[in-house]
Amino acid sequence: MGDQGAKRDLLIRLSRIDRRILFLIIFACVLLPLLAGVRLRMSVTAPVLGLYEAVEDLEPGSYVWLAADYDPGSMPELYPMNIALVEHLFEKDIRVISGSLWAPGPPLAQRVFDDLAAKYGKVYGEDYVNLGFKEGREAVMVSVAEDLRRTFPEDYYGTTLDSLPMMRNITNFDDVKAIINISGGSGTEYWINYANGRYNAKLAIGVTGVMTSDYYPFLQSGQIFGLIGGMKGAAEYEDLAEKGGYISREKDQLWAFKSMPIQTTTHVVVILFIVLGNIGYFMSKRRK
Repeated sequence: MGDQGAKRDLLIRLSRIDRRILFLIIFACVLLPLLAGVRLRMSVTAPVLGLYEAVEDLEPGSYVWLAADYDPGSMPELYPMNIALVEHLFEKDIRVISGSLWAPGPPLAQRVFDDLAAKYGKVYGEDYVNLGFKEGREAVMVSVAEDLRRTFPEDYYGTTLDSLPMMRNITNFDDVKAIINISGGSGTEYWINYANGRYNAKLAIGVTGVMTSDYYPFLQSGQIFGLIGGMKGAAEYEDLAEKGGYISREKDQLWAFKSMPIQTTTHVVVILFIVLGNIGYFMSKRRK
């Protein structure tokens, strides 16, 4: 009984550990994998592979609509996939149109373009365009599907579309080979319901980790052809793009890929604390 009582008391004490110590442990879980250069083997899931292969099948000079519907709060998960997608599209010589239903999205999309355009020799108005944000959600979907210029007569900088060489022959969703929506909110549902459901546009999505499970039914029904889920999905796409020769950087420079050991270690420790906390709670109730 003495040994069992000592173990029980130890578990109870562990369940009541000072939160400042917990914070220090989590900080160590973030810092140590980064300093040690820990690498994880990456297994690629079918939804991410489906999106990657669809981009691979696009002919050079094709158009893709890339909607950045996220804000700085979801950047850690969504910004890396935005970068990986644009790098892949630029390397394949695909023309990229960015138009958003989320007000903070256009400057984030432009930041990606600004970081990568010089690297791939891309010119604004010839290889990529940022149309900016338009309020209205489903109304925007319907309007763009019928007449792009009625909704976006000018780009993000106030330049008329007809003065941008790559936009002169673009009138609606029929002129783009695919739509990829990167979203941190409910905007994805409008793209599914209207762009795909009503106008039959070919659609893929990238969403935060907690949103991912909500969209597997649309993948199974064929309404979307690809799905990147959270940082893990972004790391998978980075890995595919790096192996395909589209991203020439070393893996320790890839945003999502190098973050996976940190995320995995932190999750394991948090789960461990949850288990210990519950064991200690029930032990204390039993002692009482």
